[in-house]
Amino acid sequence: MLVHLSVHNYAIVEHLDLELDRGMSVISGETGAGKSIMLDALGLTLGDRADSGVVRPGADKADILASFDLGDIPEAHAWLAERDLDNDGPCILRRVITAEGRSRGYINGTPCPLGDLKALGELLIDIHSQHEHQSLLKTDTHRRLLDEYAGVQELARQVQLAAQRWKQTRSELERVTSQGDEQRARHQLLSYQLEELENLGLGDNELEQLEQDHKALTNAESLLSACRQVIDQCSESDAGNVLSVLTASLNRLSGLQGQPGALNEATNLLASAQIQIEEAVGELNRFLDHFDADPERQQQLEERLDTIYTLARKHRIHPSELPAMQQQLFDELESLNADDQATERLGEELAAYGRHFKEKAAELSSKRQKAASKLGKAVEKEMQTLGMPGGRFSIQLQPIEGSEPSANGLEQVEFLVSANPGQPIKALAKVASGGELSRISLAIQVITAQTSRVPTLVFDEVDVGIGGPTAEVVGQLLRRLGERGQVLTVTHLPQVAAQGHQHLFVHKVRGSNATRTAVSKLDETQRIEEVARMLGGIDLTDESLAHARKLVSNAQS
Repeated sequence: MLVHLSVHNYAIVEHLDLELDRGMSVISGETGAGKSIMLDALGLTLGDRADSGVVRPGADKADILASFDLGDIPEAHAWLAERDLDNDGPCILRRVITAEGRSRGYINGTPCPLGDLKALGELLIDIHSQHEHQSLLKTDTHRRLLDEYAGVQELARQVQLAAQRWKQTRSELERVTSQGDEQRARHQLLSYQLEELENLGLGDNELEQLEQDHKALTNAESLLSACRQVIDQCSESDAGNVLSVLTASLNRLSGLQGQPGALNEATNLLASAQIQIEEAVGELNRFLDHFDADPERQQQLEERLDTIYTLARKHRIHPSELPAMQQQLFDELESLNADDQATERLGEELAAYGRHFKEKAAELSSKRQKAASKLGKAVEKEMQTLGMPGGRFSIQLQPIEGSEPSANGLEQVEFLVSANPGQPIKALAKVASGGELSRISLAIQVITAQTSRVPTLVFDEVDVGIGGPTAEVVGQLLRRLGERGQVLTVTHLPQVAAQGHQHLFVHKVRGSNATRTAVSKLDETQRIEEVARMLGGIDLTDESLAHARKLVSNAQS
């Protein structure tokens, strides 16, 4: 339960410290004193959105801290333990909002996102506001309240998730299959093009070698003539050749007696030239011996090159790019094959998600039907005590048409009501007046709160539009809830205030420069005076004090 609330520089609150107990705590005060400000501040520690406007004028930040005793909330203990946020003492939620609009949240001193504050807060406190009866006109609210009463929120979440996954999978399957005709045509073209390239069988460096060989064969005659002429000039010409000249030169130099040392280098160079000429002549002879000038070979080369060039022109690329093109086409074909596999896989997943949805939705529907009858009877009973004798209330589960999984399950949930005897039962939004709606909303909130696993319940002026004997019944209902846990009630009704186990009074303190909000815990005498003020106004009379004393005494008896 909530044991302590500390508020600093929030709205018109400069500094506020509240110690809270079990049971029903009543919060009252003059209009504009800031009764709901405390609950708004508490909401910030539970992850509500905020802006810089909540910071008290002149302050640099607002700081709100809420401490909870988790003795009766094992779910919260487990939530904290999973995230390594638990400790031995109370659980402390903190929210800081700066004047510049920045916001920070903390759980037990560890910074955390607002989503974590909200998730943990849902395990700690259930807040019912005075505006909740307005949302009661929406069927989404009807479904949520029924699911909360039935304790099937997790099952409803699973149904919603199953429906979402089914729709996402169907969309993906439609996207893939919508391209079927186009993809089949593309697949056929790619297969044909790849077959051409595979039949071509262009080897590594083959094109370069083919072009070299073809060039050599094309220039065969001039090439052979040039080679023979060079051989003749170097070694075979009787009229004189390079090797014979070099040999004669070397013999002449070697035959000199006492030649200077400077001629040794020239002799060595001539000898080296002789060797290189001999090797060159040898290479030319080997080339001529192995050179194939076969015309058939030249024709084969030309046909092979023509096939390669034609296929390259077909793809509008250079012949050397054909291997890369073949790999690109292969990759694309593999991708199309993967899409075919994806179609099959997505079809299987769609069927599986459909079966999972039907299973979970059927289970949810069964539990909703049982809870709807029970909740309808309980709310109808409370309506009798809340000044609506003869009123009827039921919950209609209308099957959703169509075969497509719905995030809401198999049915729409709608509250039906007859506020007065003899009136036909109709949809709540078409029947209830403002006051009737408030009482019906309160009846539903009280009933659903009784089944809540959350130990702290907050009611923020949910008794608006209620008065007379009904107000006393409302107070008794809230006190009854307080006896099984902790209830915080902001109220303007003396009949409700008198039922509290403790009473907190919110008032303004006016200083010379500013006005601030303060909260006092009232003793017995002060409490009777506050109830009397709520009964009769500012001036307390003996009659109002006696009436207040009786209300408080009756509540405690």
